[in-house]
Amino acid sequence: MFALVSTCLLGGIGFYLNYSLQRELAWRDDQSLLGRLEHIQALLGGSQSVTELQSRPQLYANMLGNQDSLLWVLDDEGKALISVNPSQLPLPHLSESHEAQLGFDDQQQARLAWRYTELDGQSLLLIAGKLLAPREQMLTAYRLKLLITLAVGALLAFALGAVVSRRGLQPVRTLARQAESIDVRRLHLRLADADLPTELQGLAHSLNQMLARLEVGFGQLSRFSEDLAHEIRTPLSNLMGQTEHTLRKERPLSEYEVLLGSHQEEYERLSRMVDSMLFLARTEQPQASIKQTWVDLNELIEQLCEYFEGMAEEADMALLNEVGQSAMPDVEAKRTLTSEGLAAPIKVWADEDLLRRALANLMSNALRYGAKGQPIRISCAHQNQQLVIQVSNQGTAIEPAQLALLFERFYRCDPSRANRGQTGGLGLSIVRSIMQLHQGEVRVESDAQSTRFMLVFPSEPV
Repeated sequence: MFALVSTCLLGGIGFYLNYSLQRELAWRDDQSLLGRLEHIQALLGGSQSVTELQSRPQLYANMLGNQDSLLWVLDDEGKALISVNPSQLPLPHLSESHEAQLGFDDQQQARLAWRYTELDGQSLLLIAGKLLAPREQMLTAYRLKLLITLAVGALLAFALGAVVSRRGLQPVRTLARQAESIDVRRLHLRLADADLPTELQGLAHSLNQMLARLEVGFGQLSRFSEDLAHEIRTPLSNLMGQTEHTLRKERPLSEYEVLLGSHQEEYERLSRMVDSMLFLARTEQPQASIKQTWVDLNELIEQLCEYFEGMAEEADMALLNEVGQSAMPDVEAKRTLTSEGLAAPIKVWADEDLLRRALANLMSNALRYGAKGQPIRISCAHQNQQLVIQVSNQGTAIEPAQLALLFERFYRCDPSRANRGQTGGLGLSIVRSIMQLHQGEVRVESDAQSTRFMLVFPSEPV
């Protein structure tokens, strides 16, 4: 393509040069012919008669001086009084006009200029001409040189284009070789971009970022497989151990009933785990969609507080719904008041069922890990054109290194994994997937005062 572009460019330049030269030569010839007419007219005006001018041919013959020039002075009968015609061409037939005119004689292949004038009461026709054959010969030779130059330039463009492209693509081949060396066992390797040209450094940087994301994702997948095996192995070991122990000897019917009840609990745990994993798999599909509406946040949280009221009483904790009285730092986002003076309901653009599940997981998590006797607060605020729902509880602060891992599947801050919960270690992962479906995010902060989980929604529908 480099060679083709260069050839087209050279061809275009050659065509323009040939056209420009042709126009320039034609313009100069026309000016020369008009000048000769004026010169002959001046000679006639300075002479007493045409006869005197005929007796002094050197006056106009020296003006011509070559074989391709023509000159006629004709009387009103068309008789040549003066004729300079080396090629012995016949007299042309011209239109009558007292203005100087230019024309082309197809038969004689000559460029002509003519003018009618009067001398001593006699009408005369002045004709100056120039044969076009010498000019065409020169232009033909010039075009031949242009074609030769174009052919040589095209060959050089092909040769140099191959060399330049091969040299220019060498860094790409280097990147390809480096990329070929990276596989599943060497995802930690990165493409060297220090010696690359500026045009490829951005590509190498983007590829390295992609490799970093793949390394993180593959690591998460490996940990997920390991954690999944651990989570499934525990209930299966319980089922197998209890069954094996019971079958060693005959036992009364009541013990078999207790065994089946224990098995039922493990089956329910496995079923919840499978349901959670299926939910995560569906929500992470690219074509996953949700049905969003304006949800009354205060009403939804009131329903959840009633649902978790019994669990909160058992844990000696209180659920405080502060959505209705939260102070909003964003002045533009403050709630408007109704005609009765009450705060208008806060609404969020979300899928109500998914939002209920996300908040239920956070509240269940807060009840499980919050300090006994301390309240759990659910609040809402507008911040930076975003709606933030916050669930906070008091308790032991979470280490900063663990905060980034909280939303990993099956991850628990408790290394013993004794607290199994209702979601099999997938609760916070489900919350993150739900927020991603809503084009939002989930954040967590933890210090000595409290641990705060925040659901961040766009203020306007996306």
